[in-house]
Amino acid sequence: MRHLLTSVGSIGVAVASCMLLAAPASATDQFSRSQFDVVFPGQKPATTYYVQNTVRLKDGLISGKSTASWQILDDQAIDLSKRFTSFKITTRLEERLTKTSEDHVVTTKTCDLTRLVNDNYTWFLDEPVNNCLAPSTVYDGEVWWSADSAVVYDIEGDGKAAVTKDLQGSPLVHG
Repeated sequence: MRHLLTSVGSIGVAVASCMLLAAPASATDQFSRSQFDVVFPGQKPATTYYVQNTVRLKDGLISGKSTASWQILDDQAIDLSKRFTSFKITTRLEERLTKTSEDHVVTTKTCDLTRLVNDNYTWFLDEPVNNCLAPSTVYDGEVWWSADSAVVYDIEGDGKAAVTKDLQGSPLVHG
């Protein structure tokens, strides 16, 4: 009887271990949202742009992602012509040695969204085409991690230089 209980107990431990190994890996996401308005010359509709910066810890890797979306402010768009000569977002995965020390860029990626924002007056989907992913790296729990971004855009026909919008970084991931 004792041998039977030991065998059953061993089988139970083995099954429980397999269940833990088979469980999906959980991800930790921390994100922030920023927004800014762009007013265009002429009769083009003013638009609000939203960017969500996300730092994700999953399977021992840390990554940074920026997701852009936008919406025109007035549904009565008169001039539907080109709005930007350029609209690019740069996503940065950053680390810092302490909670309050300076950020250091670990990986970065710049994505050109010009065609997408010119072709779509409103966009709220979360698809690869409106996401900018900084390459992932091996997670080090001794440092503090975040993701942030900057958007650089040049308005068609305004006669001004490109504008840079530095956006709010994600909350820190540590430990």
